[in-house]
Order: sequence, then C-alpha cells, then structure tokens
Amino acid sequence: MKLKITLLSVLISTTTTVFAQNSQTEKQEIAHEMQISMVDELLKPWYPAAIDTVDGGFLSAFTYDFKPTGNQDKMIVTQARHVWSNSKAAELFPDKKYYIAGARHGFEFLRDKFWDKQYGGFYIFTDKQGNPKQGGFAPKEAYGNSFAIYALAAYYQASGDTSALNLAKQGFWWLEKHAHDPIYKGYYQHMQRDGTPIVRDASIKSTAETGYKDQNSSIHLLESFTELYSVWPDELLKTRLKEMLLLVRDKITNDKGNLILFFQPDWTPVSYRDSSLAVYKQHHSLDHISYGHNVETAYLMLEASHALGIEDDAKTLQIGKKMVDDALDNGWDNKVGGFYDEGYYFKDKPGLTITEDTKNWWAQAEGLNTLLIMAAKYPKDKHHYFDKFKALWQYTQTYLIDHEHGDWYQGGIDKQPQYKTALKGQIWKGTYHTFRALMNCVAQLDPDKIPPTAPKQVKLVKATGILKWQTSTDNKRMLGYNIYSNGKRIGFTPLNHFVVSKGSKLSVGAVDLAGNESTQAKAL
Repeated sequence: MKLKITLLSVLISTTTTVFAQNSQTEKQEIAHEMQISMVDELLKPWYPAAIDTVDGGFLSAFTYDFKPTGNQDKMIVTQARHVWSNSKAAELFPDKKYYIAGARHGFEFLRDKFWDKQYGGFYIFTDKQGNPKQGGFAPKEAYGNSFAIYALAAYYQASGDTSALNLAKQGFWWLEKHAHDPIYKGYYQHMQRDGTPIVRDASIKSTAETGYKDQNSSIHLLESFTELYSVWPDELLKTRLKEMLLLVRDKITNDKGNLILFFQPDWTPVSYRDSSLAVYKQHHSLDHISYGHNVETAYLMLEASHALGIEDDAKTLQIGKKMVDDALDNGWDNKVGGFYDEGYYFKDKPGLTITEDTKNWWAQAEGLNTLLIMAAKYPKDKHHYFDKFKALWQYTQTYLIDHEHGDWYQGGIDKQPQYKTALKGQIWKGTYHTFRALMNCVAQLDPDKIPPTAPKQVKLVKATGILKWQTSTDNKRMLGYNIYSNGKRIGFTPLNHFVVSKGSKLSVGAVDLAGNESTQAKAL
C-alpha cells in the first residue's frame, strides 16, 4: 500500500510537471510569434521611415501600404507617442541606433516647436513645420500635455538626457499651476494658451466636450505620472499620482466596472440615460461604455499602484478585475473573439445593448496585455483569461494585422473590411498601443526573473557631487540604476554616474528591463 501511494504521488507530480512544461512551452511559442510580429510587422514599417527629416518630428499620415500622404499636420499626442515608442525600442534593441536617434529627433521637435516659450505648456496641434494651428482642439489640453510628459520621461530613461527630464518636470509643474483643481481634485482638460481653464457656458454646443473633466485625460495623466515617477521620485508627483489612482478607481469607475466618460468640474457625471432616444443618440459620444478604455485602465491602475509601492493592493486589483470581467461578460464577441467598441444601458431596455459592434485596433491591443495580467493573477477563474487571450491573439492575427504591408488595420476587418485600404497612420494612430501591448505580452509570456549584478566601486566625488560606479551586467537587457539616499529612492539614470545635490548614506541598485533590481551597493 505504501508503494502504491508513492507511485501515485510520482505520477501526479510527473503529470503536473509535464502540464506546466507544456503550458510554458505554449507561452514561449506565442511570445516568439509576438516578438516577430512586433519587429517585422510593426516597428520595421514605421521606423525610421516615419522620421520627418525635413521639418523635424515624425510624419503623421501613411497610406495602407505605407506611403506618406496628406498635409502631415502634427499633433502633440502622435508626436509624443512616437518619441515614447522609439525610446522603448532603443532599450529593447540597442544595436538599432536609429531608435535612440529617432527618439532624440522627436524630443527636439517637442522642445523647439510644441513647447510654448511665452506661456509654457505644450501646444496641442501644429502644421508640418511646427507652427501652432487651431484645428478642432483647445489651444492647450491636459491630455496632450500628459503624453508629452510620458514621452520625455521615457526618452530620459533610455538616454540619460537630463534636458528631457527637466522639460518633463516643467510640463508637470505647468499642469500643477494651471490645470490642477485643488478643490475637487483631478485636472481640467481644456485651457486657453495662457493656461486658463475653459469654463463651459451657453456658447459651447451641448455635444462638445469643452469644459468638462473626463476619464480619458485622467487615465493618461495617471499613465504619464507613473512613467515620470519611475525616473523622478518627487514627493509632489507621488501625491498627484496617488490622487489620480484613487480618482480613477473610486470616482470615475462606476459600480459595474465601467468608466464614466465626462463630468462637471465637481465630478458630477454627465449622463443622458434619462433623455429621449433621439437626444441620447445626438450625445452618445459623451455617454457610453468604452470597453477598450475599461480594459486599458485596469492595467494602468495596477501599473500605478505598483509604481507607488503599494503592497498587496487588493482593492485596485478587485476593481481592475471587475472592469475586465464586465468587458468579457458584455462586450466580448463569443463567435470570433475581440472586444466590441461601445455599449449602453438604456432605461427602457433590459440589460446591456451593444451600440457599436466594431472592434478598433487599440482596444484589442490593450485587451491582450490586460488579459495576460488577469490570467497570471487568477489562473483558475471562470472567465478563463488565458484562453480568452489566445482567442484574442488569433483574432488579431486573422482580422487586424496586415501581414502584407505591415501594422494593424484601424479596426477588425471582420466588421469593417474597408479598413484594408484605409490609412495605416494618422494623427490618432501610430505605434503606441500596439507596440506597448506586444512588448508587455512578450515580457509576461517569457519572464525574466534574474536580477542584474550589483554595481561595483560606487564612489562619490565630493568636489563635483557626482556619484560614479562600474557598469552592471544582466542576463538579458540592462535598463539603468536607481539611486538611494538613506534607503529612499531619489533618482534614476541609465548611465553609470548621477549628480547628487544632497543626501547621505548613498547607494545604487541596478535594474533590468523586466524590473528586477540588484542588491544595493553602498557608496564608499
């Protein structure tokens, strides 16, 4: 009997081991597919072709087969996202020098053309040469400024160029002075050129967003502050990052796990649910369920919570899971996969109604990343997150990725076949969502858990205030170094030196691309 128990134990152990190996093999195979698609079908068509060598920055518009087209007006969001993508690609592929060169090129355009040298803050829209234009935007917007900060922080992380970090700080302080609401918290979205918030009055059309606070700028301020905090651990920034996390999680997200889109300045929701159907349809852009934003925000909240160092943040994880579950329960195509664009709870109809059954590209990209996060957190959940992830990746390969010309269509061609010949690039479509999703998915599927070696010979040159050390090594890719004073992180650099203005008991920890950190080495 004892022998039988032993053999049974061995069989169970062997089966479990084989299953785990098969599961890991499958994940590595998908990671390999995604890596190839990320490089060959996304990055290569875009870069360095998108770098505007004539006027600076990046070209905005490309045909379905990647020929530049149109007037090439430039928006801060597009330009900043290209800077971010090139910065991250430079970290992943340091041998491809055009990535860091492209990031620097884009940074210079943000600095020289988009930053308002008279009033501060970043313009939202310019012509190809960088001359400010009105377009359909407010002169300054928190949304656009958030992406500038996001890009500048990423470029500093990749390059160590302190002028980029200083401009990111200026952008943060400008928002703090002009857009932050000290009473009701959060940020005003629309501003005049001098930073004065635009107040909604009778002259503004009822269908316009102008003067409202909103979820979209809020979630991307959360995102940009997370990125900036990773390289600049400032106390005020930390306060605002936490403020935005709690605001998005507890105020902007409703009980069903859906983001409310627009608000009055005091965070009273804008709702048309009690209006007539005709009035609702006229205003539906202000009040609907966006499943793409829901699944994206679940990730952004968890990322922010991690950056803040909140241990075992059960509430943020719970709310994030609710957002993803609601999207799967109500906004998922059970036939071929993919998240629908929009839904709504009408007052005179039972349950939820899908109002837009199309599937835009960025929602599917964000869905891939977030489903993998949930699969790791809840491997036995009834929603079968990993199976949904595989179904979504299959959908993406079948209906979204253009395997002939590269990049993703603007929407799934199962619903919108006309996108086969639509623009691949425009001011609202670049590489940001897709590259980030593929990059994050590869990292999750084939994780690196080995930290880099600790820095050696850490020395402070007191005459100059420069802290120096020998370069660390990693099994895959180094990212840079966190600088500590008395055990508290005070900075980051990708270089092997850092200027310390003040502090005592200095130490340095090496960090790799996966976020693994070495033991801290104390300064001699």
